[in-house]
Amino acid sequence: MRVGYYGDYGGRFIPEILHATFEELTAAFEAARGDPGFGTEYRAIMEEYSCRPTPLTYAGNLTRHLGGARIYVKREDLNHTGAHKANNVMGQGLLARRMGKSRVIAETGAGQHGVATATMAARFGFRCTIYMGEKDVQRQRPNVFWMEQLGAEVVPVESGGRILKDAINEAFRDWVTHMEDTHYVLGTACGPHPFPAMVAWFQSIIGEEARRQILEREGRLPDRVYACVGGGSNALGIFSGFLDDPVELVGAEAGGRGLETGLHAARLASSMGVPGVAQGYKTYFLQDPDGQMLETHSVAAGLDYIGVSPILADLYERKRVRFDAVTDEEVVEAFSLTLRTEGLIPALESAHAFALAFREVPRLPEDAVVIVNQSGRGDKDIFTVADALGDLKWRDFICRKAEGYRGA
Repeated sequence: MRVGYYGDYGGRFIPEILHATFEELTAAFEAARGDPGFGTEYRAIMEEYSCRPTPLTYAGNLTRHLGGARIYVKREDLNHTGAHKANNVMGQGLLARRMGKSRVIAETGAGQHGVATATMAARFGFRCTIYMGEKDVQRQRPNVFWMEQLGAEVVPVESGGRILKDAINEAFRDWVTHMEDTHYVLGTACGPHPFPAMVAWFQSIIGEEARRQILEREGRLPDRVYACVGGGSNALGIFSGFLDDPVELVGAEAGGRGLETGLHAARLASSMGVPGVAQGYKTYFLQDPDGQMLETHSVAAGLDYIGVSPILADLYERKRVRFDAVTDEEVVEAFSLTLRTEGLIPALESAHAFALAFREVPRLPEDAVVIVNQSGRGDKDIFTVADALGDLKWRDFICRKAEGYRGA
């Protein structure tokens, strides 16, 4: 078996100048993973600082409203900083400290990873720079505000499509010139080895908890587990708890304005995702016949990415995980239904998982059980949701407030 590969996907396609840095990171990660003391320290900080374990909430109102299966929600929105991202960044922060680094950099799309990284940097005393596509800076202003207040430098990326993939490119350019003192806290289970393995390992705490919790609540395993899929970190986190069980795992990709329009980010649920190499690894990318990366679209900034985790690509080919796409319109409807029925405010990324579950759950028998991973909370999406719901008066009011805070 080739190290860093999952079937045909993964690997490490990097310039020679980064070779030593990746070797250092790989060695540090393998040493930490094999050190019980590191695991103990990691779990302690996640419990006392990040509020783990997060609860598994029975969504009784949604269950009655939709009919069909009983719905449970894994509440990663209650993790510190409001999303599953803290699981990964706190682990990588401990690793960076082990390696003697004094500065961290990160990319972010929805902003949750940026906030989590800035929070970790404040906790551990690192200098911090966050790269964020200019388009995402505009639609995720609350998170930009908090990153800056936490002491991070937020760099808007104006190249390319001005979204997540472009932020990743800029972060790698920074790392090349600051390798000695800087660790790149990659936010999802993509990129060159060991990032996919490392991020999936830190996020597996979600699946471990969810499996234990559903057995306590129902006395049985779920029939299905739903998660949204951008790069794939939250999906791999919860799926990992059930990979060896007879449980159907379902990934919801961004269908954007419809697969037929080409304005989407569905790598595995559409015919437009094909294997290729980019950003240091091999996986399914949205690309044209000449290998040029296509523009993507999603109402959710965190799913607006051209690639997908090589681990998920392998699970897809082995038919262990099923993927489908949901449109922006379905996502906004699912967001509103969840909000008004359960009082839960899912991130628009997470609302993709809810939307796919809502499409399928009514066809399941009443004794079936499903889990939906609420990977983050939706306060960050207030501008986008106000736009989508046509509440422009409210959106303009919020924008004026945000501008006032920025000038204060």
